[in-house]
Amino acid sequence: MSEHKLEKVIFNPDGEDPVEFFVLEQTRIGGFNYILVTDFEEGDGEALILKDLSEDGDKESRYVIVSDDAELDAVASVFEDMLEDVDLISDEESEV
Repeated sequence: MSEHKLEKVIFNPDGEDPVEFFVLEQTRIGGFNYILVTDFEEGDGEALILKDLSEDGDKESRYVIVSDDAELDAVASVFEDMLEDVDLISDEESEV
């Protein structure tokens, strides 16, 4: 069995401590890069979709958490198609 190591990124929210995430997948939609990240390298964990708002020539990427419901649903659907063994469940769905 081959071991696949996930790329680790550090998210630095304004005024908060840095948070490490593991990148599950990435895609480009409508001219923007999106990454699907999780807080655990293995097993079930919290997942977020981050959108890259950095400009060409920026030294570092500038990601924001996707919170618009329509955008989140559309991008999540793309990631679900890319990752056949992953089901993304929104907070609203998990509370029902």
